[in-house]
This record gives sequence, structure tokens and C-alpha cells, in this order.
Amino acid sequence: MQLTVGLPASYSHDAGGWHWSAGDLEASVKYRFFHDEEAGLQIAVFPGLTLPTAGRGGGADRVTGLLPVWAQKDFGDWSAFGGGGYAINPGAGNRDYWTGGAALARQFGKRLLVGVEADRQGADTVGGSPSTSLGLGAVYDLPGPLRLLASGGPTFEDRGGPGFHAFVALGLDF
Repeated sequence: MQLTVGLPASYSHDAGGWHWSAGDLEASVKYRFFHDEEAGLQIAVFPGLTLPTAGRGGGADRVTGLLPVWAQKDFGDWSAFGGGGYAINPGAGNRDYWTGGAALARQFGKRLLVGVEADRQGADTVGGSPSTSLGLGAVYDLPGPLRLLASGGPTFEDRGGPGFHAFVALGLDF
């Protein structure tokens, strides 16, 4: 079992410029119910909640949830993983949606993991449109229990122009 808690910073850009604030608190529990070490195959559920702790419009202003199933296949220094699930997105003008993705990653030495990813998300608002994101990411193990995570790339809305997403985090393993 793996417990994950995220304390993100949120930012956005519009005609008024850049806006920064605390993001919503993210909490999830990953439970691996299938693990075949010989075949390098794992399957897990990873349900999570997002709690409305953001400041200045940096979050959803309500509890949201995600109910995914994930699988991973390891082969040498390479890993292929992905899955998807149902997102619960309550509130006026919002809608629940399906989301999923896949990634391919390679381990370089003991500290660096680099990968590529593709994700697809259904429309999360009434009248909204689905989107596809592509990304390049990395995880670098720092000394002690710390690791640095980063990902970024283009996002394409089905009925809109392209955008960009980025993610940087400091992880603490204990």
C-alpha cells in the first residue's frame, strides 16, 4: 500500500497576467492487488480525493475524486505503465468524466528515471471539450528520502487551441 499526499502550488495565466496561490490538497491510497515479480507485472487501484484548500481561485472549491485502475510492466531498465478511471467533479457547470493515459520510462543509473507520456481526459465542464496531453517527465532521486519530479508538454483541446502543462514537485519517501 502507498499513501500519497500532495500540497501543490497553483498558477494560471490570463489577460490579467500570472496568478499564484496554494493548490488543493490531494490525498490518495494506492493498493496493489496483483504483483507477478517474475513477469514484472503489477496492477493497482489508486483512489483519491482533492480537498478544497486552495487560495485565490487556485482550485476547485469543492471535494473531487478519482477512481482509477493502473497497470505496470517492467522489462530491464524500461517500464510501461498506464490506466485510467472515472473522475467525480461536482458543482454547477461541472461534469464527471473519464480519463486515462500511458507512459514509457527508462531508468538511467540509480537516480534518474526519464519518460514520455500521453493522457486523454473527457470534458470536465458542461459545454467543455475533451483534451489530450503529451509530456516528457523525469524523477531524480536526491540524497536521503527526497526526490525531484518534473513533467511538461503540450495540451490539445478538441475544440480549442493548444496549451501547455507543467508540473514540478519535491517528493518525500518514508
